[in-house]
Amino acid sequence: MNLNLAPKISVLVITLNEEANMQALLVDLGFADEIIIVDSYSTDKTKSIAQSFSNVKFIENRFENYSSQRNFAISQAKNDWILFLDADERLTTELKEEIIETLQNNKTYSAFLFYRIFMFQNSVLHFSGLQTDKILRLFDKNFAKYSNNQLVHEKLIVNGKIGVFKNKLLHYSYSDYQSYKYKATRYGKLKAQEKFIKKHKPSFLLHIVHPSYNFLYNYFIRLGFLDGKKGIIICYLNAYSVFVRYQELKLLWGNRNLISRKNI
Repeated sequence: MNLNLAPKISVLVITLNEEANMQALLVDLGFADEIIIVDSYSTDKTKSIAQSFSNVKFIENRFENYSSQRNFAISQAKNDWILFLDADERLTTELKEEIIETLQNNKTYSAFLFYRIFMFQNSVLHFSGLQTDKILRLFDKNFAKYSNNQLVHEKLIVNGKIGVFKNKLLHYSYSDYQSYKYKATRYGKLKAQEKFIKKHKPSFLLHIVHPSYNFLYNYFIRLGFLDGKKGIIICYLNAYSVFVRYQELKLLWGNRNLISRKNI
């Protein structure tokens, strides 16, 4: 593996209070030509840990939504090839080698898709709807940009062909119950804001049926029951995020209607 022959890569990470992940994340990125952390004004030790690495550029930027924060991070990168990582994601040695070797020989693809292995604390979650989890993480910024239409689970728009890596990205998303519940709640509220902007009205039926369907589908059809207690927890929390979405959407419309009546 010859690093000198591969295109230079900028690794980008957006963070908020990620002190638990920063050391393990950054110590593993020595292959990158540039590492940029775009932080939403963390109140823990995220900043001090990041700044203890001499090869890391730390930038603070007010968070509006995931798409705009990612596009801002891209604008700060000096290299064409961007590798986006979440603070709870890890590259295996085999995946790093595959990335470098692939870019050395690439003349076809504008972006690459990663399959992910979901880590429940320190063990693999095999089912529960996450067994086919995949995401675009590596791309040429001249041919890709995050859509502004989605505030969460942002979509990368790629102008060109997309390749797929064989080795998988490790996703340490579940460290403990409260942290994952906080993340599920945050995603649910952002998804509600996205629907509110698109003028989707709240529905009592969907508020009840959609979370239930989400749980049952992932637990039974997507084999969450085979993950035992871990499967119950993940399927419940992912369904809870859907419940929060409709709860928050109802509140947003209620506040809007209240403001409208006050202005009459």
